[in-house]
Amino acid sequence: MISQVQHLKSMIRTRFAPSPTGFLHIGGARTALFNWLFARHHGGQFLLRIEDTDRARSTQPAIDAIQDGLGWLGLTWDGDVVSQYSRADRHVEIAHQMVASGHAFRCYCTADETDALRAAAFEEGRALRSPWRDRDPADAPEGAPYVVRFRAGDEDMLIEDAVQGDVRWAAKEFDDLVLLRTDMSPTYNLAVVVDDHDMEITHIIRGDDHLVNAGRQAQIYDALGWARPVFAHIPLIHGPDGKKLSKRHGALGAEAYRDMGYLPEGLRNYLLRLGWSHGDQEFFTDAEAIAAFDMGGLNKSPSRLDLDKLSHINAHHIARADDERLSGLVMPFLAKLDGQIDDEDLKARRIRNAMPVLKTRAATLEALAEQAYFLVKARPFLLEGKLAKALNEDALERLNRLFTRLVETDAWTEETLTGVLKQFAESENVGFGKVGQPLRAVLTGGAPAPDLALVMAFLGRDEVLDRIKDQISPS
Repeated sequence: MISQVQHLKSMIRTRFAPSPTGFLHIGGARTALFNWLFARHHGGQFLLRIEDTDRARSTQPAIDAIQDGLGWLGLTWDGDVVSQYSRADRHVEIAHQMVASGHAFRCYCTADETDALRAAAFEEGRALRSPWRDRDPADAPEGAPYVVRFRAGDEDMLIEDAVQGDVRWAAKEFDDLVLLRTDMSPTYNLAVVVDDHDMEITHIIRGDDHLVNAGRQAQIYDALGWARPVFAHIPLIHGPDGKKLSKRHGALGAEAYRDMGYLPEGLRNYLLRLGWSHGDQEFFTDAEAIAAFDMGGLNKSPSRLDLDKLSHINAHHIARADDERLSGLVMPFLAKLDGQIDDEDLKARRIRNAMPVLKTRAATLEALAEQAYFLVKARPFLLEGKLAKALNEDALERLNRLFTRLVETDAWTEETLTGVLKQFAESENVGFGKVGQPLRAVLTGGAPAPDLALVMAFLGRDEVLDRIKDQISPS
């Protein structure tokens, strides 16, 4: 085995290598993030390889979805995307090279013979060993189909995993692995080793469901005399109930989280903490994450998906996001809500003006749109239920008197309006609720909104007076 240490003398190169059979799911997004962070931390490169050798299941829409998901998350890769399928000739070349060196052989067993050998091996508590390991290929029937198998070793296999520690397998656990099928198409473990070697990958961070593959792949590296990469196998993400993550837990694609209104930086921060820690720090900017990320912070135990925690972290990033950017991002979510003013410029100005306050009250862009809705609701409002009951005769008469007071108010600021409302309630000899409840109803139509003085300042003098007038003097 060539020492892993030599990798530390060269540029760090990591990769994300998904199979394009669906969207970029949450577990894959975390794997990509960890590889991206590790490469950026060391000033290295993060590469993207699409493992599209399964032609029946690999689709262009899935490839597009993976790249779009990575792009939205901000996980930019270096260089061109590598297609594993396009490298099949290289994989075949290496397999034949291993046959020539004696590390692989042609196996002419039929499917039925292979099934029988496998069953016998299972009964004996060992892996399959082909009888063609030591037979002369000249003994094969002329023109008989064959597969190329790796000649499994007789020594135990040990890998040094950066997360799991030393992992050892008995030699009997590894069969004579198929490298090339009868149609000479390469199998997964051969293709991965050849691609990672040729792409000069130094560190492989991936889910621990690939741990046994690391043992198989390490054998191929050693047989070829190639340096093994540093392996780091991270525990998979589980659902809140501790079971394997599934769609019912929220194992959705990255685009689903985008459509739910999470910011990419919020999802990145959450995924970072889902299996990695840096003291007690909970919130990270990208710069902080890149500076802090190392293998030592990776956890050995599975993490649990917690959407409440994700919302909590996302709220932190929304509150700190650029107002102009948020104003643009919230518009598609706002467009889903009914009954809005037609003036798009006015709508944008109101939202941009209120954003410093609104963004502190929302965990997602969807919630932010709900917070901003009162600003863009088209008049007049139809008040029903509790809202209509709040506008009894006394309330309407009081709103009429407040209307007069507001007409006389020149300085239309939060501070001034707070004083006006307080003084008005005192002059009416009522608690503030008798003023605030009906006023909030006529100004917001029941939509979520901040303090009344802020609502009035954000809407502007004319809009506030018009909304009050709609209710006290309906046409």
